[in-house]
Amino acid sequence: MKDKCLDEIKNMTYVELKKRLDDFQDRIFKLKFHHSVTPVKNPLEIRKIRRNIARIRTFITQKKSLNK
Repeated sequence: MKDKCLDEIKNMTYVELKKRLDDFQDRIFKLKFHHSVTPVKNPLEIRKIRRNIARIRTFITQKKSLNK
């Protein structure tokens, strides 16, 4: 599953990565808020999203450095 996600992220453009990053950040914000009010069914989902955000940020940084 992780390899599939990595391959998908590697082939994305800078704009697509930024859009995906915004989506994940909105999702984690909502998930954390709901988790603070009531327990989430799968709290590991927060960890998965946080790690995906880190992966996307890494690829964004790499793409920025390649363009310079």
